[in-house]
Amino acid sequence: VALLTLLDLHLWLLDGLNLHSLLLKDLLSRIPCGCYFSTSSQRSSDFYTDPTEAVKDIPDGATILVGGFGLCGIPENLINSLLKTGVKGLTAVSNNAGVDNFGLGLLLQTKQIKRMISSYVGENVEFERQYLSGELEVELTPQVQEFNGRQYIMEKAITGDFALIKAWKADRAGNIVFRKTARNFNQPMCKAAKTTIVEVEEVVDVGTFAAEDIHIPSIYVQRVFQGDSYEKRIEKRTVKKVQEQQPKPKKDSDIVRERIIRRAALEFEDGMYANLGIGIPMLASNFIKPDITVHLQSENGILGLIPILWSELCVGKETVTVLPGAAYFSSDESFAMIRGGHINLTMLGAMQVSKYGDLANWMIPGKMVKGMGGAMDLVASAGTKVVVTMEHSAKGGKHKILDKCSLPLTGKQCVDRIITEKAVFDVDKTKGLTLIEVWEGLTPDDIKACTGTHFEVSPKLRPMQQI
Repeated sequence: VALLTLLDLHLWLLDGLNLHSLLLKDLLSRIPCGCYFSTSSQRSSDFYTDPTEAVKDIPDGATILVGGFGLCGIPENLINSLLKTGVKGLTAVSNNAGVDNFGLGLLLQTKQIKRMISSYVGENVEFERQYLSGELEVELTPQVQEFNGRQYIMEKAITGDFALIKAWKADRAGNIVFRKTARNFNQPMCKAAKTTIVEVEEVVDVGTFAAEDIHIPSIYVQRVFQGDSYEKRIEKRTVKKVQEQQPKPKKDSDIVRERIIRRAALEFEDGMYANLGIGIPMLASNFIKPDITVHLQSENGILGLIPILWSELCVGKETVTVLPGAAYFSSDESFAMIRGGHINLTMLGAMQVSKYGDLANWMIPGKMVKGMGGAMDLVASAGTKVVVTMEHSAKGGKHKILDKCSLPLTGKQCVDRIITEKAVFDVDKTKGLTLIEVWEGLTPDDIKACTGTHFEVSPKLRPMQQI
C-alpha cells in the first residue's frame, strides 16, 4: 500500500528505483480496475455486458454521432440495441447511412431517424427514397467557403449528445485502439459527443498498450461494451480472379470504359500522391506503368494502397491490398492532407463540366442524390491537378460538356483536364477549353457535334494516347 501511494504521488521515482519490468507489471496488476496514478477526480470508463443497457438512456430527439465509413468500422451491436429501445426522432451524424438492411439503414427502415447529417448517400436506396419523398430531413455537408479569392474549409463544428463508436480493443482504463481503416470517422467522433459509447472486440489489461500506441485516451470514453458475433459485412468484396482460358467478349460499354481508363492512366507521374474516385479513376490505377511509383491515398484513411485486389477497404468500398510502407489514419487526418494541398492529382467522375472547369458530380435534383462525399474538398485544394474522366455524352446524347452546368456544383473553375472516350480537353479557367487529343477516326468537327460548348483546337492536336 505504501509503495502504491508512492507511485501515485511520485511516479517519476520509478526510474531511480530501477524496478525490474516484471516487478512493475506485477505491481500494476494489483491495482483495482478504474484506478489511476493521479489525484484527478475524472471518473473511469464504465464497462457493460449488455449493449442495450449502454444505450437505454438515449432519449427521443437525441443527436447521435455514428462512426464508420460505408460498412467498415460501424457499431453493429449498438445500432441493433437502438432497434430494441425504440428511441425515435434521432438526428444521426455519420459519413453515410449504411445500406438498406445493415448499419444505420436498419434505423432508417424503422423510421427512428428523423434527420440525417452526412456527406454521402451511397447505395442506400431507402435513404434516397425517404429524402426525395420528404420523409427524411437531410443535411449534406460540403466542406468549403471562399476568402480573399481562395476557397477554404469553413463549417460549423458538429457535436452530439451521444457517440456510437466501433473500436478494436480497449484496456480496462478505457483507452481505445482502432484497427486499420476502421479508424475512419470513429476517431474524431469520440471527441465530439457529451457521452461516448464504444463497442470493442476485446478488452485487455491496463499496460497492454504502449502509451504512444493509444489512439483515443480514456478521457473521451464514458462507456465500453465488448461485442460479439461481428458480421463485418463488406459491400463490395473484390478478389483477384483466376485467369480465364477464354475471356468473355467485351461489350461496347466495356470497350468505351477501357479506352477512358487506359488514357487516364497516362496522367500518373513518378513519385506523385494521388486520390482516385470510384469507378474509372480507381480502375485506371491498375495500368500504372511498372517503372514509376505512385502513392495512392484513400479518404477513409490509407496511404499506399494497391487498388482492386484484396485485403483492406478503400473509399470505393472495394477490398484492396496495401504496400509495404503504407500508413493508416483517421478520416480527419486524411482531409488534412487533402486540404493542405499535399495531393498532386485527384481523378474523379462527373455528370457535367463547364467550359471554364466548373464541376457537377453529386446529385440530380428530384432524381438522384449520391452526396458530395469528399469531392468538394478534393477539387478546392490549391496545387492539386483535377482530372475528370467520363463518357462524352449522357443517355439520349445529352451534352455533358457545357457552357454552364445546370446541376448543383461540386466546385467552380476547378477542373484542369477532361478525358472521355472521344477526346481529351485542357481547361483554362478564363479562356475555356482546348482540344488536345482526339480518338482515331474522329475529327474536331465530330467532337463539336457532340459537345455543348465552344472549344479551341490545339495546333499540336494528336491522336488520343493509350497506355
